[in-house]
Amino acid sequence: MSPPEAASPRHWSVLQALPAPILVAMAKQAEAQGVHGCFAPQVYGPPFLPLAVAAAATERLQLASGIAIAATRSPFETAMAALDMDRISGGRFTLGMGASVLSWSRGIYGAPDHKPLAHLRETVEAVRHIMRGAHKGLEPFEGEYYRADFKELSPTEPPLREEIPIWIAALRAPMVRMAARIADGVIGHPMWSIEWALEQMAPELDAALAKAGRSRDSIEISIWPWAAPNPNEAEAIEDSRPTIAFYGGVKQYESFFEAHGYLDVARKLQEGVQRGDYRSVAHLVPDEMVRTFVTLGEPEKVRERIGRLGGLADSLCIVPPAYGIAPEKALFYAGMIAQTFYAG
Repeated sequence: MSPPEAASPRHWSVLQALPAPILVAMAKQAEAQGVHGCFAPQVYGPPFLPLAVAAAATERLQLASGIAIAATRSPFETAMAALDMDRISGGRFTLGMGASVLSWSRGIYGAPDHKPLAHLRETVEAVRHIMRGAHKGLEPFEGEYYRADFKELSPTEPPLREEIPIWIAALRAPMVRMAARIADGVIGHPMWSIEWALEQMAPELDAALAKAGRSRDSIEISIWPWAAPNPNEAEAIEDSRPTIAFYGGVKQYESFFEAHGYLDVARKLQEGVQRGDYRSVAHLVPDEMVRTFVTLGEPEKVRERIGRLGGLADSLCIVPPAYGIAPEKALFYAGMIAQTFYAG
């Protein structure tokens, strides 16, 4: 599978909720460097706030939630936030959504019991229903998880766009297949190894698009590979180990790590993650597991390995190890990624 016209992947980066002057400077720098767009994640707070700041500070930079966790808010609020972001940015917004894991959506955010795929599918349907019709008057929505009669809803201001792209984040095949059926894009989880993306997920996406009667150019494939460009490879491994521990210890991801041959390690990591202390088990992550999921070492080597995704991805959001490293290290890797892939 190749992107439409086999174009070089567009580059995205990530924005965090930082003090406004820093956030403005980062957004302006990304635009000046030719970065196509910036995602803002939902780890704890909603992803829309840093994007609104970036929208006001830039003119061309595309902006996307990466991701908004579906179960943390009403589909009505999600739809209104998307319409507001699109208006603020002048039509530069993409709504990235995902299910997250139940230990977060239920265990931390306190969402009611739900089946993640079914809930996300219904949320996408409801959000589209609201975005397309809130300015005209909405018919009731009757779903399994979301029900609203909209009887007292006064028509809203006309949106800038009724059809805002929705991209769905995926780790394993079921979510990839669902994205191929209903979404405008699929976001490959940062834990996708290069081999997982090319050998496992690409065929799944091809088959699902064909079954849905959709063409390849009807969907954006955005892949988020971990990267730690650093001539000191041993240091890069140590810096990346906590990030792999953070995800490796998620029980709901157990089958994913089993497919990569790391089931035993994943179960050991769960002991730390389940007590909220992934750093305490980071030392259990073997070097080879780090190398499987993080492209690291000499910048040219990193560029060459991630370049293998060019035949699949429409866009790449190359991200540095995110967990358990000092701010100065995070800045170092962000700078190295910029130099390696798109600076200048």
